[in-house]
Amino acid sequence: MKEITVEQLLERINSGEQINLFDVREYWEYDEDNIGAKCIPLGDLPKHLEELAPLKNEEIIIHCKSGARGGQAQKYLTAQGFENVVNVCGGILAYRELETA
Repeated sequence: MKEITVEQLLERINSGEQINLFDVREYWEYDEDNIGAKCIPLGDLPKHLEELAPLKNEEIIIHCKSGARGGQAQKYLTAQGFENVVNVCGGILAYRELETA
């Protein structure tokens, strides 16, 4: 499975690169803290497959709180035919830790 570090993600965000970034935490978690990703909770992914279909051949970056749900989302989307799904190592916790360092 493909992964990206929070350092790599932050570099890409700060460069202004257009990325397909999705947060698979719950809406209440997203409302408390988000980094500009589109929120699709892990349990809701099946309902959003049609919306995500145009991205099947593009890179999709998934993040969650610590990386576990992101890994589950990555496995699910890959099984649905998405070819380039990348999980953020350490999730938003690692991202925020890096940002405050």
